Amino acid sequence: MTNLLNTVLVTILMMNLFALGTSRILAVTRIVALQGVLLGLIPLLVHKHLTIPIALTVVVAIVIKAIVIPSIIMRALRDAQIKHEVKPLIGFLPSIILGALATAFALLFAGQLPLAGNHYYTLLVPTSIATVLVGFILLVTRYKAISQVIGYLVLENGIFIFSMLLIEAMPLIVEMGVMLDLFVGIFVTCIIINHINQAFSSMDTRRLVSLKE
Repeated sequence: MTNLLNTVLVTILMMNLFALGTSRILAVTRIVALQGVLLGLIPLLVHKHLTIPIALTVVVAIVIKAIVIPSIIMRALRDAQIKHEVKPLIGFLPSIILGALATAFALLFAGQLPLAGNHYYTLLVPTSIATVLVGFILLVTRYKAISQVIGYLVLENGIFIFSMLLIEAMPLIVEMGVMLDLFVGIFVTCIIINHINQAFSSMDTRRLVSLKE
């Protein structure tokens, strides 16, 4: 079971680097959707016994992260007619290198955390830290508003992975509340993006600095 879990986590790490290295926003959205499926499987691999909270977490994670949110983002892409992130703040190759360094840092730092002791032989903690860092990189280095939304989603995926360590101790309502906030936040943001595109014919957030009273 540990080997299968580590395989899933390594796949997520590889997806993070691919998301940093491609300019096609639709491809990044599909990566995030596939990550949502893998995230839904993690609770089954981390915990030996299937309980109601774990089963609900699996179902809700897959439905929201792999189906609903990617569908909303893809619709926003079609409405705004966006295909590529043309000129990010940091180029795609340097972004991959930065993501690789963040992953290496996570692997080295995770072993120092007290919580990692119970999961020393899994990559759960380093994957969560690396995914949060990659999400942050996407969030701050991309200019397209929709790319920043995806970066926020990747960042939250890292938080979700870390929460798997606490799923039995943390009330289910807290985890479901976080997912609901994520869904509502991205839903509202995509509506705002659509209105911005209609008003300015661009999703480049740098143009927002030209707004006047």
